[in-house]
Amino acid sequence: MTKAGELSTNERSYIFNALKKGFRLDGRALDEMRKPLITLSKTEYGYVEVELGETKLAVRVSCEIGKPFEDRPFEGTFTINTEISSMASPMFENGKNSDEEVLISRLIEKAVRRSNALDLESLCVIAGEKVWHIRADINFLNYDGGLIDASCIGVMTALQHFKKPDVSIQGTDVTIYSFDERQPVPLSILHVPICVTYSFFNPGDKEENIKGALNQEIAIMDANSKEEAIRDGSLVITMNKNRELIQLSKNGGLPIDGVALLSLAQNSFAVAEKLTDQIKALLKEDEEERYKNMHLELLEVGAAR
Repeated sequence: MTKAGELSTNERSYIFNALKKGFRLDGRALDEMRKPLITLSKTEYGYVEVELGETKLAVRVSCEIGKPFEDRPFEGTFTINTEISSMASPMFENGKNSDEEVLISRLIEKAVRRSNALDLESLCVIAGEKVWHIRADINFLNYDGGLIDASCIGVMTALQHFKKPDVSIQGTDVTIYSFDERQPVPLSILHVPICVTYSFFNPGDKEENIKGALNQEIAIMDANSKEEAIRDGSLVITMNKNRELIQLSKNGGLPIDGVALLSLAQNSFAVAEKLTDQIKALLKEDEEERYKNMHLELLEVGAAR
């Protein structure tokens, strides 16, 4: 990173003092997330753009047939590729895998693959020989904090929006049909994990390993870039609408009180439930629009006769 993303001492002091009084510069509450704006492609399946405040990214899901891993012959594969360039922010350098890229890829992959959100067994074509390889490419267009949360929203929306080509099997021969020949097949999504990131700030002069009543940390949801620059620690909670806690990720930083952790998890569930419903409604609207544009309702009229 360069020094382009560093804040002045006055900016740091102003933001921190505002947080201690319960205020944020953008007017949000401490436990309030920016409302994501999700845009689905009208021309291709699996392309999604997400805006979270000033943060903007694009996710494209693609697929190809390849060989499975030797120890998992009945499962397809899922990988994530991230790209953060100086176009998103001068803080990032071109051509280098930053720590942010590695962290985002690891967290999203754990949320999707290790939690079985994407049914990998449904991607098997011929056991031990041919499976579908699903790849999600995340391209960050602008940075203003919340990269992990926005990435998770984008990937899960794109996976549900994506459809792979239909295939037929004769012996060991696999025929892949174009979208014009046969209707594409959606991926099997078992649940929708949502990542919620909290940032922590120490209001006291010293840090305690065991948090007490005299030194309570300040926790805020979905920090912007300036708030992320001065935070003392962060925590990523991944949950789904079924109240299942999928992962907790905290890489050092300020210690957290156990009671506060339970409260944050409860708040995360409310966010996961709301975002899941928003994504589902958006996908349903897109499906109905495509249905009308393809004039499939005429088939229903003919079938009724």
